[in-house]
Amino acid sequence: MIYLMNHRSNADYVLVGYVLSGQVAISYAVGEWARTFPLEYIFKSFGAYFIRRKYREKLYHTVLERYVQLITRNGVTQGIFLEGGLTRDGKLGKAKIGLLDYLLAVARDPAMRPRLFVVPVAIGYDRVLEDRSLLRELDVREGRRRPSRLAQLSEVLHYVWWNLVRVVGGRWKRYGRAAVVIGEPVPLAPWLEQQDRETNGLFAVDRADRLARVQALADSVLERIAVIVPVTPVPLACAAVQSFDSDFIPREQLLERMGDMRDVLKELNARVIHREGSIEEVLDRAWRMLRMRRILVEVGSGYAVAPGQRPLLSYYANSVAHLLGPFAEGVRQRDALPSQHFASAS
Repeated sequence: MIYLMNHRSNADYVLVGYVLSGQVAISYAVGEWARTFPLEYIFKSFGAYFIRRKYREKLYHTVLERYVQLITRNGVTQGIFLEGGLTRDGKLGKAKIGLLDYLLAVARDPAMRPRLFVVPVAIGYDRVLEDRSLLRELDVREGRRRPSRLAQLSEVLHYVWWNLVRVVGGRWKRYGRAAVVIGEPVPLAPWLEQQDRETNGLFAVDRADRLARVQALADSVLERIAVIVPVTPVPLACAAVQSFDSDFIPREQLLERMGDMRDVLKELNARVIHREGSIEEVLDRAWRMLRMRRILVEVGSGYAVAPGQRPLLSYYANSVAHLLGPFAEGVRQRDALPSQHFASAS
């Protein structure tokens, strides 16, 4: 089994592992950023291995290829974040195929082909812990200055102190919902047979042709992932706010828009968390998080986007915009983040 996932947070490793605990143990490829105490020991404890993502040494990649093929042949379930890294703008990125191509090479052995399946996995959050840091990285890519290390350390200490005070004072609350949707397993044997018919042997063609075919496979899996992305209350509320031209939205209008969006999601068979609850309950859940994070403020009978918070609103709205049918274009038009690659659902 090869679990192919979108990548929202560094907590994805733990979240998916928790969801599948007792059923299957997944071995992940983890970047070298995690080789620090105590993260290194945590990731090693559930079978992760570390890779140098931008290291171009040919010998290194040959050894890595043989390693992942060896553990796959021995029945180790693989987990790959198909985008190759965290999304910085909330949207699904372009599929990366390096590790997937390495794994598919085990299909040179005909006995392995019936054992190969890919499983699309979609992850969604009401709160991505690194969201502001990811947006800052996006700013840096656009030429803006990165905050100093002292400023970043101050922010982390303030975050820890603030949460400790809330815990001691009995005012700590959950960070909303995290959701994982496991799609239907897709057998790779029919795909491999088709490629062999078209090429007279997939692994006999030149590397560029093979990689193009693997890229098409990865893109099709990413489309499957896009369709099953879970819609939690915060992204739904953010998308509804984004669909209005004004920074102030009356509560009744926001409720109506969220209800209309949820109806569209139901018609498209999207995975909506609390889809049977009232839309008022969904908004209240989202409001608690958006108020706590000072993204929205209550003004009279409605809500206003707090100054400087439109990018964060866009980040969460982007994660579900592709599922919103007639509302999708309006949400995208008010995206406050730089234009990036977007993989739409088919």
